[in-house]
Amino acid sequence: MAAILLLIFGFAFIRVIRRIILRIMKARNVELTLQKFAMNLIGWSLRILLFIIVISKLGVETTSFAALIAAAGLGVGFAMQGALGNLTGGMLIMIFRPFNIGDFIDAQSEKGYVEEIQIFNTIIKTLENKTVYLPNGALSNGNIINISQKGFLRVSLFIGVDYSSDIKQTKKVLLDTITAIPKVLKDPEPSVNVYELADSSINFSVFTWATIEDYWIVRAAVLQNCKEALDTAGIEIPFPHQVEIHKEG
Repeated sequence: MAAILLLIFGFAFIRVIRRIILRIMKARNVELTLQKFAMNLIGWSLRILLFIIVISKLGVETTSFAALIAAAGLGVGFAMQGALGNLTGGMLIMIFRPFNIGDFIDAQSEKGYVEEIQIFNTIIKTLENKTVYLPNGALSNGNIINISQKGFLRVSLFIGVDYSSDIKQTKKVLLDTITAIPKVLKDPEPSVNVYELADSSINFSVFTWATIEDYWIVRAAVLQNCKEALDTAGIEIPFPHQVEIHKEG
């Protein structure tokens, strides 16, 4: 009975301690990423300490308990190895800071906004509103692309026009069109250049810049507006043609 009461009061005490520490960190303007990681680390550490105290109260010697864990077998050993790897990975992420909460990252074949960095996992929300848990061990050892770090992205599109089209006129039509799009950034400046002379088209690279939030809006606007502008200017976008040859006799 005493152990159960100790467990109940222990969890209540941990909640109070976490609130106090969180209040102190907020008062000192500690960064949100570090706040959440520290709260996770403190919470787990206090729970483990409470667990040890409770089993001691039940009459289980901590030395015997440690020996029991050590003898549990290779399965537990491998499990602990993975957990320690994730814990170490979480510490490395907090030290080297490849990303912060709110950043949009591409890692472990997943793209999304970082919602939380826990001691074992990093939680991201994808563009499809899916929640993905990335193990910190694999995350810290793999490639991480921080898409948000520079604050803006390049929208790269390639548009092909017919060989009969005037290159200078086409460049002007495309550049005037993308420059007029409201959410396109003025610095860096948009650019349009001949990219390649393909088999059936002159291909132009159309580069614009946008904030992370406006990227998909700008991309869609560039595609639509450029198509409409080329149509208005009478500049043809070639498409595959199929020619049928009928042999008489």
